[in-house]
Amino acid sequence: MKHLTIVVPKGPHNLSSVVGAYKIFTRANSYWESQGRQPLFKVQLAGLSKTVKLHDDLFTVKPHVLLNQVEQTDLVIIPSLNHDFKAALPQNKVIISWLQEQHTKGAAIASICTGAFLLAATGLLKGKTCSTHWIAADKFRLMFPDVNLVADQIITDEGGIYTNGGAYSFLNLMLYLVEKYYDRSTAVFCSKVFQIDIDRNSQSPFMIFSGQKEHGDELIKKAQMYLEQNSAEQINMEVLASQFALGRRSFDRRFKTATGNTPLEYLQRARIEAAKKSLESTRKSINEVMYDVGYVDVKAFRELFRKISGMSPMAYKERYNKELAQI
Repeated sequence: MKHLTIVVPKGPHNLSSVVGAYKIFTRANSYWESQGRQPLFKVQLAGLSKTVKLHDDLFTVKPHVLLNQVEQTDLVIIPSLNHDFKAALPQNKVIISWLQEQHTKGAAIASICTGAFLLAATGLLKGKTCSTHWIAADKFRLMFPDVNLVADQIITDEGGIYTNGGAYSFLNLMLYLVEKYYDRSTAVFCSKVFQIDIDRNSQSPFMIFSGQKEHGDELIKKAQMYLEQNSAEQINMEVLASQFALGRRSFDRRFKTATGNTPLEYLQRARIEAAKKSLESTRKSINEVMYDVGYVDVKAFRELFRKISGMSPMAYKERYNKELAQI
């Protein structure tokens, strides 16, 4: 029998990702038993202490074993952390070292949502692709610039290292792992029991663009504000660069270093975010919204909208518009 270890970090973390992972894998084991097969995993919670209190002591987790009692495991799941990631890492140095050791021994490791911060602190994500919650993407890039963050992806799978996007999208990662270790029929069974939309692979429809502003370049912050406040206008990037006493190439390079986007990409994201808000809350047609945010080419607008949001403007409107939902 293989061993699955769900880590219970010290300090605040997301209880739902611990419970959800435990329930899905124990149900997968039960399904195999009902099919006349032996359970695939021994599922254990492992922590740094015998009890971990969460959410202002409202809940208490009692891990099956202490982490130092787990000499070797086959699969590790790291739950989502709360928002003070810098504080969480020093509190869990023992877990970081243990993860490095287990990976050396051949264990696969999966991080849930912002658990990617704990995984990245091991160095195991260096040069690899990774996802996390889109809200935490900017902080992650600042803390781990040597990791290729793809914040629009729900699941990444690279050399026995798995990560996922935000919040309850971790359920899709659990199904992915169930299919990988058990089989497709077990994953489908779990998706039906827990009513999870299987094979969802993007968190783009849920992302809200706010712009990376946690950098120290005040000139670029001013440029960002200008682009956001004038996003519907036809902006000449050459002229904008000159307003900040920079050449176009220097401006583009400096802007991307600070924000992760070129000025044009930033403008496009600001426009599409404005379009999304309009589609969510008004009766305007797709064309009217397109003109409002600064586009005149229908095909170009639709293609850009789909690229950034993961769906067409009409599909987005049908899913999120409040008035349409009441019809």
